Amino acid sequence: MIAYLNGKIVYKSPTHIIMDVGGIGYMVKISLHTYAQVQNLDQTLLHISLVVKSENQSVSGFDMYGFSTELEKDIFEKLISVSGVGAATARMMLSSFKPEEVQHAILTENEVMIQSVKGIGPKSAKRLILELKDKIGKVSGDVIISPRSHNTNRDEALNALMALGFTKAAVEKVLTKISAGDPSLSVEGMIKESLKQL
Repeated sequence: MIAYLNGKIVYKSPTHIIMDVGGIGYMVKISLHTYAQVQNLDQTLLHISLVVKSENQSVSGFDMYGFSTELEKDIFEKLISVSGVGAATARMMLSSFKPEEVQHAILTENEVMIQSVKGIGPKSAKRLILELKDKIGKVSGDVIISPRSHNTNRDEALNALMALGFTKAAVEKVLTKISAGDPSLSVEGMIKESLKQL
């Protein structure tokens, strides 16, 4: 079992990074929150969660998810322990909100906020709160790292949102509207605003 990876970042995008650890390249899926923490780094340590993929009741492989903090990893693993909440939905939630905000939403039974995440309906939101409220723990300190803005922000946001499962046409429409309102938005800002509207 891999607990963490510590190595050089050779490729990064808002949805995944490739890390060189001892000459081996690991493709690690990440949330938007983790991307904001590592996007300006050349080397990092990520806490790893291995998610087994299965087809027809047999193992077909696994995905490696990486998180900048143990808190985010812990929340991710608790989210996917809930029936009906898969890894993609858990990552979507941690891309829409900070780990502390997810904690707070569950502790305060904020169904509206939880349902705002694609893939979570009323029943899933209720189940998630019911199963995790006593396990999720108290809200801890908050760390905010502002990402740098650059020229390919719109393209990166488009690719990230498509990787999260949205159609190109729907994403482009929303991004055009968001860019017109605030052209200086960072990649993270564009994605977060888009997730609210898609």
